[in-house]
Amino acid sequence: MSGAETTGTLTAADLSAAAAQLAPTDRLLASAYPGDSGERQPIHTVYIPAQHYREGIAGEWGRRAAELVERHGGYPALMELLGIADEDRPVLTERVREKLAREPIEDLRIDFEDGFGDPGDEAEDAAAVAAAETLARDVAAGTAPPFVGIRFKCFEAATRERGIRTLDLFVTALVRACGAAGLPEGLVLTLPKVSTVDQCAVMVTLLGRLEERLGLPAGRLGFEVQVETPQIVLAADGTVPLARVLHAGEGRITGLHYGTYDYSAAVGVSPQFQSMEHPAADFAKAVMQVAAAGTGVRLSDGSTNVIPSGDAGPAETWRLHHRLVTRSLERAFYQGWDLHPAHLPSRFVASYAFLRTGVDQAATRLRNYVQQNTDGFLDEPATARPLAAFLARGVQSGAISPDELADRVGIDAAELVAIAYPARARAPHPAPGAARLEKESHQ
Repeated sequence: MSGAETTGTLTAADLSAAAAQLAPTDRLLASAYPGDSGERQPIHTVYIPAQHYREGIAGEWGRRAAELVERHGGYPALMELLGIADEDRPVLTERVREKLAREPIEDLRIDFEDGFGDPGDEAEDAAAVAAAETLARDVAAGTAPPFVGIRFKCFEAATRERGIRTLDLFVTALVRACGAAGLPEGLVLTLPKVSTVDQCAVMVTLLGRLEERLGLPAGRLGFEVQVETPQIVLAADGTVPLARVLHAGEGRITGLHYGTYDYSAAVGVSPQFQSMEHPAADFAKAVMQVAAAGTGVRLSDGSTNVIPSGDAGPAETWRLHHRLVTRSLERAFYQGWDLHPAHLPSRFVASYAFLRTGVDQAATRLRNYVQQNTDGFLDEPATARPLAAFLARGVQSGAISPDELADRVGIDAAELVAIAYPARARAPHPAPGAARLEKESHQ
């Protein structure tokens, strides 16, 4: 009787047929949706016009931001202004002060697009080469941010040739200055105002040719896509090009960045209502989020153009920026743009406060999971992974120190990444993020 109960109807041939039919699905999920790599994602990108970029500018921004805080009441006044709970103020003050001194800019984009304008071909040629040479010196001096690169002009007809030439000159000069093996690990290239899949396909082709002719490893050069046009969100035929773009990028696309003001203007939002929190912005970002889910492509929100003015001081700028950054974080946009040194204090306070939300409980639950202690919570791997990923963001950004991780969870940064991204940890080669996070945890 018991034998009859465990005898099924389907045969081994049926299982083989199902596997054969689903083999394309298996290949698609493995190749197109590999999941997050575990590499560090910067919490912000600072855009600086190319004509203003110079060696050590990241440190200058950090000093300007710190001086602004001190001139307007210091950290007690800043924490009060932003509504930080009393018990959280000491650790946030310590972490933000240290961040502004050590790494005030996580990701720097040298801008040859809107922030640069059109000074003429000769001037832009010279500026592209100069930016590459300055970046090489910045990296050699140890004063460059961990992520840095350029934004060049878009591939629309009017600016296509100029954009491609700037990209070519910058990358070529950077390879000459650093050597093919010495390119900055965090090199980032930004393609703005993308409106079709074909523009990204051309970018893939151009990067492949640069790699081949400059002696770079295949796939070394990646790029970000800026979502600044409604055509990339919804095409003329009713399809969603963003989803196709990511899979046409051949693994080179690393991020989708929302462009607040170009997108808002393109859909007819009046200037006084253009904002990261406008419903039109939320719709575009929701499409970005769904398209990128599972692909490993990171998301970035846009910017606010509100900065301190005259004698008014930074209080209103800080309040607005803190609220906008917190709103983005709550919606799983862990990165955004900053355009002025005044944005750094509110960026780091908002990000660190968010990344430390519930840190005691998260650390306790993860420690119990690691030690197989069922006191209070009975978490499974599916719960442990997001707990670990949340803590990893905190460690990577500086919101949580490596010592704090070791004390509270009892593991190091590499083990944290392995829990957060087990598929990557089982890969034949270690996930790049594990090595990078481990290295950063000892700095």
